[in-house]
Amino acid sequence: MKNTAEVCLAAGGAKPPKSSFMLMEKLDTGKQAVPLANAVVRLIRESGLPVRSITTDNGPEFAAHEIHARELNTKVYFAHPYCSWEKGAIENMNGLIRQYIPKKTDFRGISRLYVKALSKN
Repeated sequence: MKNTAEVCLAAGGAKPPKSSFMLMEKLDTGKQAVPLANAVVRLIRESGLPVRSITTDNGPEFAAHEIHARELNTKVYFAHPYCSWEKGAIENMNGLIRQYIPKKTDFRGISRLYVKALSKN
């Protein structure tokens, strides 16, 4: 579907399909659902990108998905458990991010500026 944003938790962000950039920022609140949802809404609004739907996984960090739906006037879809191909763009983006920020990295040592620079690459 056109204009679908896939949401990940890499650092709180969204990747519009068929684009050459991602929207990403560091969240000091970790995996808390409401701050993550608010950050995603803000990032998408600031980008000016049209979004018809959002696809995410079933993690507890996305429990506030109704904020996405309401604030962006869009539908939210959930990938089935263990079906990573349903959100392929995010899986690819996570792989790219892991080249710079390996799994289990302590994010307290990662600056907002560094995360912002990664989103520009």
